[in-house]
Amino acid sequence: MNDLLPGFADPVLDAQSAFRAVLEAMSRPGRIVAIDRLPEAPVPLMPAAAAVLLTLADADTPVWSDAGDRVVAWLGFHAGCPIASTPLAARFVLATGAAPALDALDPGSEEEPQFAATLILQVQALERPMDGGPEARRSESAAYADKLGSGWRLTGPGIEHAHHLHVIGAPTDFLAQWRAQRPLFPCGVDVILCAGTRLAALPRTVQIEEG
Repeated sequence: MNDLLPGFADPVLDAQSAFRAVLEAMSRPGRIVAIDRLPEAPVPLMPAAAAVLLTLADADTPVWSDAGDRVVAWLGFHAGCPIASTPLAARFVLATGAAPALDALDPGSEEEPQFAATLILQVQALERPMDGGPEARRSESAAYADKLGSGWRLTGPGIEHAHHLHVIGAPTDFLAQWRAQRPLFPCGVDVILCAGTRLAALPRTVQIEEG
């Protein structure tokens, strides 16, 4: 395609920077991480999601995408990844619109759980609750909570006590889907949430509740 966007400006250094960001996010579930060195990617692919895919996808990892032909061509050229015909056949599943259900993705096997799918889910925003005690900045905090809606409380490996995260734009039944895959462990789908230039990771080891 003659209008193919260039991807990473420096494929080696930019991919290394993005990989460190993904590694930090996966090791600290729910922590919001910004990616500094971003690729130029076609709409509707967000910069963070584009960086994740260029960093993790390769010739051995089929990718399924709902983002259209321009994104598929861009991924094929820059990542060299095969394009899966269904979400179930993919190692990386890119959802820029309505996400496929987690139980429609490959959870891996007990012998090879590391080959489970990773869902790269674009959302409107990722936010952490405001700092301060319950009496601090009460009116501002109330407006902030109304904007963000119900938050998530994360516990598990990589989290000392609990971590709180607000996600705007996730599927309304996402937490129910997440809890439903818990009995499959060590199998299960990992999720990377992307909003603009930022991401947060939800490895399958983490437990998520409202709160």
